Amino acid sequence: MKTLAFIGAGNMAEALIRGVLHAGLFKPDALIASDPASARLLRMSEKYGIRTTPDNRQASDAGDSVVLGVKPAAVASALSDVRPLRGKLLISVVAGVPIERLQSGEERGVIRVMPNAPASVHAGATVLAAAAGADPEMTAFAVRIFESVGRVWVLSESDLDAVTGLSGSGPAYVFMMIEALADGGVKSGLNREVALALAAQTVFGAAKMLIEMGEHPARLKDFVASPGGTTMSGLHQMEQGGVRAALISAVEAAAQRSKALGALEGK
Repeated sequence: MKTLAFIGAGNMAEALIRGVLHAGLFKPDALIASDPASARLLRMSEKYGIRTTPDNRQASDAGDSVVLGVKPAAVASALSDVRPLRGKLLISVVAGVPIERLQSGEERGVIRVMPNAPASVHAGATVLAAAAGADPEMTAFAVRIFESVGRVWVLSESDLDAVTGLSGSGPAYVFMMIEALADGGVKSGLNREVALALAAQTVFGAAKMLIEMGEHPARLKDFVASPGGTTMSGLHQMEQGGVRAALISAVEAAAQRSKALGALEGK
């Protein structure tokens, strides 16, 4: 694929543009983005040197592959603008819109994607689901695009609601935990700036240990928690506060909401 079009130039589109340019997958003149916001297009053009247009059809016509990144309410209008997509790959990062709504039959392939916000700092967790019968080369191409902004998994579309509840919404849960840890530090006497920095670095370091060491989180927890020590006292309070159950319920609730939104979008 020589050219890539973005229908919608929001935060995820910008993360992907930055990622593919940094990875050397595309040159700036091989990318084009459309968006109704002229200020957004000016930013994309000035910062990344890509082509921009307010016209979805013009952008689609210029791309061998098309990334659909509009709001769910604007999907029908955007698809109407860009079709037919004869022989092109359509990649959708629109939350809750099923593959069957994206397909029209003339595309070379349709791939639905659930990325997450850390893609903006090249630390994303992205799950791809390809339409039945999709060209494996197209799936591999999409994987390379999203690997430029983090790690990628290929699953079935039926998994995407759970993925949305976990990794899609998950950064917000972690931000809340970081804020709470920092509040605990402030309550214990630290100044706000130091407490927040320590909380963020602690979460980052713990995640890095888990990924690089490949250990189960329970084993790493036991590694930190000495018998009769401070960590066990803190863990006991977390269990009494229902932190574990609350996180499980948060993922489940978000997954159920994703499923409900998908049902509404299909009507």
